[in-house]
Amino acid sequence: MRISSLTGLLLLAAAPAFAQDAAAPQDAPDTAFEIELNGAADTDAGNCRLTFVARNQTGTPLDQVAYEFAVFDTSGRVTQIVAFDFGAMVAGKTRILQFDVGGMACGDVSGIVANDAIVCTVEGTENAGICLSSLAARSLTDIQFGI
Repeated sequence: MRISSLTGLLLLAAAPAFAQDAAAPQDAPDTAFEIELNGAADTDAGNCRLTFVARNQTGTPLDQVAYEFAVFDTSGRVTQIVAFDFGAMVAGKTRILQFDVGGMACGDVSGIVANDAIVCTVEGTENAGICLSSLAARSLTDIQFGI
């Protein structure tokens, strides 16, 4: 995994593991950028590795998309603000990506909230509006995940 900083935030980027067809979030509109928290597993390094299924159903190719997320512990406190870079997402594309939340076991994470679209480039122009307004989130784990 590649780790770098972005505007003072922890940016964790990963290459897609594999692509598969999976059910879309039940309440996601047909024009959504869907992010599903599909799995969470502890690593040997003591981090929580999150597996996301991202689907670009906006009808617009996204040159680059990254979101800022707030991570909550089991007492409801925000413990980290992280940024996950989903990379380029052509229209209709599904990608499976993994990101680590450093220093936390998955059992210590109660929820994750999408705070902002910090990078959203469409045809070479920054356009955070589409990435945030079309975002739909759900979780298939015990960790709550939302907007």
